[in-house]
Amino acid sequence: MSLVLDSSIALAWIYADETTPAIAEVESRVIQNGAWVPSIWRLEIANVLEMGVRRRRHNAAFRNATLADLGTLPINVDSETDRQAWGSTLDLAERYRLSLYDAAYLELTRRRGLALATLDKELRRAAAKEKIVLLGV
Repeated sequence: MSLVLDSSIALAWIYADETTPAIAEVESRVIQNGAWVPSIWRLEIANVLEMGVRRRRHNAAFRNATLADLGTLPINVDSETDRQAWGSTLDLAERYRLSLYDAAYLELTRRRGLALATLDKELRRAAAKEKIVLLGV
């Protein structure tokens, strides 16, 4: 079964000191079954990796290699994210007091009827209220 992959989980794969057995299990599921992400996902990942370069956590070669590796995974970018922004996503953000970015993951998860892999506590809380299956912790 596919799932919706939050950037927090993907970033935890990248940094070994943040990986747990539950996070490794999500990575295995993504490799085997693929995942869905909202259209903001690539921007979020690239931004964190670029900030890592600027803060000297890693170098540009690490950033580029990581992006290349992530690009080989069977990750589907949802084309509806922007169309939902002023409707369902905004409603979820307001209901659960989430950022619109986090609400985009929740909206995608609900619309596709999939599990959600995230480390974000507020997003996990909202997903639990929506009776969404949670992965990653």
